[in-house]
Amino acid sequence: MCHFSRSVSQMKVGMMNASGQVRSCQLVKPVPMTLVTSRYLNHQKGLPHVPVPPLRETCESYISFLEPIVEEDELKQTKQLVEEFMKEGGVGEKLQRMLEKKACNTDNWVSSVTAHYFENRNSVVIYSNYSIVYPRMAFRDEQEHISVCVTRYFETLPAENFGGNPLCMEQYSQLLSACRIPGLETDSVMFHGKNSNYITVAHNSQFFMVDVYNSDGTLLTVDQLCVQLKRICNSSEIHTEPVGILTTLNRDSWSKVYLSLIKEQTNKESLSAIERSICTVCLDRAMPQESQEFSLCDFHLVTHGGGSQWNSANRWFDKSLQIIIAEDGSWGINVNHIAADATVTMAFTDYLVASMKKPEMMQSAITPSPMPQKLHFSITPDIRKVIEEAKRSMDRNIQNLDLNVMVFDHFGKDYLKARNLSPDAFIQMALLLAYYRMNKQCCASYEAAFQRMFRHGRISLVLPTSSVSAAFVKAFDDPKKQNTQKINLLEKAIKTHRENTNAVIRGHDIVIHLYALNMQAVENKISMPDIFTDTSYNKFLDFQLITSQVTSKTGSVVVQQVDDHTGYHGCYGVYDSHFVFELAASNTYKRQNAHHLIQAVKDALLDMRALLEQSPRAT
Repeated sequence: MCHFSRSVSQMKVGMMNASGQVRSCQLVKPVPMTLVTSRYLNHQKGLPHVPVPPLRETCESYISFLEPIVEEDELKQTKQLVEEFMKEGGVGEKLQRMLEKKACNTDNWVSSVTAHYFENRNSVVIYSNYSIVYPRMAFRDEQEHISVCVTRYFETLPAENFGGNPLCMEQYSQLLSACRIPGLETDSVMFHGKNSNYITVAHNSQFFMVDVYNSDGTLLTVDQLCVQLKRICNSSEIHTEPVGILTTLNRDSWSKVYLSLIKEQTNKESLSAIERSICTVCLDRAMPQESQEFSLCDFHLVTHGGGSQWNSANRWFDKSLQIIIAEDGSWGINVNHIAADATVTMAFTDYLVASMKKPEMMQSAITPSPMPQKLHFSITPDIRKVIEEAKRSMDRNIQNLDLNVMVFDHFGKDYLKARNLSPDAFIQMALLLAYYRMNKQCCASYEAAFQRMFRHGRISLVLPTSSVSAAFVKAFDDPKKQNTQKINLLEKAIKTHRENTNAVIRGHDIVIHLYALNMQAVENKISMPDIFTDTSYNKFLDFQLITSQVTSKTGSVVVQQVDDHTGYHGCYGVYDSHFVFELAASNTYKRQNAHHLIQAVKDALLDMRALLEQSPRAT
């Protein structure tokens, strides 16, 4: 998710070029294709550039979104500052022209803005990476199913479109063969593309290289992979230095240890091998859990490994993609957000899971595969101490995570569509109502959406909290309001949210626009306009409710990262007869309680349905 209020400094990341050198670049720059073949990327150059929204439209929308979250006197002052900012020949027009010029000279001016959410120096575990948890598999043979899983990741995805418009497919190529590299001030990201022909497998907190291509360039068969993974399970030691736990450290601590590690040649080679691999497959011990399709332990397993006593060291959390499989059939993936957004990853994995159900047609190879290569590390007493610190730190972070999952099976999208109501907008209004009931106030919120209709498009932000939605949530429990009034307010709020969503998808993201204008002032050493030092602007960016819809075709659930400061983070899936919610927050702030909020969302949904059914207009 984007935490724009954290910093205004520019972050650059590294990418490996053809000569093997690292250069500064934008996070979403095109990379060599590993997954998506060129025939599916033919339309990439034809994708339009993200437009720069009109200044006045953004400023007027800004005031509308501020109304529910600032005091009346603050709003009055902000309106004056906005008028000053917009006036003809003023600083706003100057910054707008600079941004428009930048947009003409870059493929995607938004990418340099959204790169800032990778400046966070917290651990990537819980605070940056996200995970997808799949319904458990009934393993007949653990390695067989793992093998199928790995093999299918190399299949080619079909190109996607939205409303008849082609979508940018670039993120799919970034899911594989990429790794985040810790740096002393900022991290870098390496995309290795077609240079990788092996995966790394983690078992008992040790790492092994496994080639997935035969000498003739064909993929290993399921049988071959099965043999390789069994070899690993039979050869890995139980007692070893859990180097992977170091990737759970905060980035400042991890970068210092990383620099210390690579001074030794064996360590340097092992680290490079992990970083260059296509992906990491983690073979985990099963954690104690309830006997059901989804248990909360499944979500903890895939999100962070369960702690230092379980599987948190059996990871390399800097890898763009980790496939995690436990002995009891719990499985999922953990994704570094630098690589791709959750909606892209979900589409990718839905395709994967569907392909796993197809019969395996590949024939067994005649020639045996070489033995998996174990990666070795030389651990000094000082690094051993840091490993113990990392264990304690990881366990504290897990204790601070308030993670909740709810299957809401009272109704689903069919019920709402029969009443011509947008399911997504309806859920957003329920979230706002739940928050308002708990806190007796409206808050800044955003729903993540995509801008993949544009070249190099990533996520964008839709703002559900507006003067219109605030009117609805404030009226809902007011006994003086008639049901017909409440219905009218709900329908207006839903209509407004849909309009705002469509505008953002088509390039009018006011949060990004304002932030980019702010950045133009910084980059061009222009005195910061009062609009950006105003207390209202800080409140505007102080998001307390951060959600996104990520619906799976296979019943999978996304667990988003959380903020270490404040706010609730969550995902929801929309299905014919039910919804699935995941909400998380940090236990550090006692006034937050994700369990209470998710129950309040359930109550809000039921109460809103009751309102619809009590009104004659519901028919």
